[in-house]
Amino acid sequence: MSPAAGPVSGPPAVDVRGLTVRFGDFTAVDQVTFQVARGEIFGFLGANGAGKTTTIRVLCGLLRPTAGEIRVGGESFHDDNHALKSKSGYMSQKFTLYNDMTVAENMAFKAALRGVGDAELKERKERLFRLVGFTHSENAMVGSLPGGLKQQVSLAAALLHEPEIIFLDEPTAGVAPEARARFWAIIRDLAAAGQTVFVTTHYMDEAEQCGRIALMRDGKLVALDSPEGLKRSTFPNGLLEVEGAEGAEGAEPGWEARLRALPGCVSLKPHGRRWHLEPATKGDAPGLKAALPAGFTARDLTPSLEDVFLKVVEPPPVKAGA
Repeated sequence: MSPAAGPVSGPPAVDVRGLTVRFGDFTAVDQVTFQVARGEIFGFLGANGAGKTTTIRVLCGLLRPTAGEIRVGGESFHDDNHALKSKSGYMSQKFTLYNDMTVAENMAFKAALRGVGDAELKERKERLFRLVGFTHSENAMVGSLPGGLKQQVSLAAALLHEPEIIFLDEPTAGVAPEARARFWAIIRDLAAAGQTVFVTTHYMDEAEQCGRIALMRDGKLVALDSPEGLKRSTFPNGLLEVEGAEGAEGAEPGWEARLRALPGCVSLKPHGRRWHLEPATKGDAPGLKAALPAGFTARDLTPSLEDVFLKVVEPPPVKAGA
């Protein structure tokens, strides 16, 4: 594993100020502001429809913003966006290569679109295929490749014009765990080489590898910090993991409502056969443990990014009669 070089001081690679995108009466992105340092692995998380992909499309020069200012690699949004697009590479969550063309034909087509000459194409293609670990035949039809190999070719195509910032929109969705691990090793290598990586994912183990994470909800930026910083700020009083002995749930009618009603319980969320209970203060934890219904136990738990995501990003449950 190559150690990431980490963010570089100086002007940010991505600078977003008051970004707003509306489609008619619908506001997809609402007054979003953040910066991404050069060489940073920056996570962009949120539920489906939170505004992540819309934001990325603006940053790649593919969608005009309604309001606000953006700079990517020092370039701002203009009518032609050629300079902005030259600074960014984009691997979308939807596979965009042509299945009825060979690997070599897809790479040549991408090179033509980006103004990469034949000599540069040959050298860069060989180097990028080594980087992503693609050893299959270039004459293979893309449609015949398994998901992991398609992912490798897609990333190589996105990097072909040597962008300063690479935007990866759920790049490992539907990919086997082994392929996901290899892909993130590549991401770390890219960051170590000085490229900025801007990535969205629904896998919390992947998000843990980001230097900082922005959380989106309903088009708004609701949190931004390192993974550990998000855990501390979201759960300043820690968590308790509550577990019932076998049959305890059935033996205690209304046990869930009783847990939620315990003095000092802020929230109770299911995690498999266990529950994560948030105390109102650190001092409430001992009393909560002592007040559990018969057959239940609790232990102190270090919050995870999944806990953060469930609390900050996912909408609260609708109360009965609301």
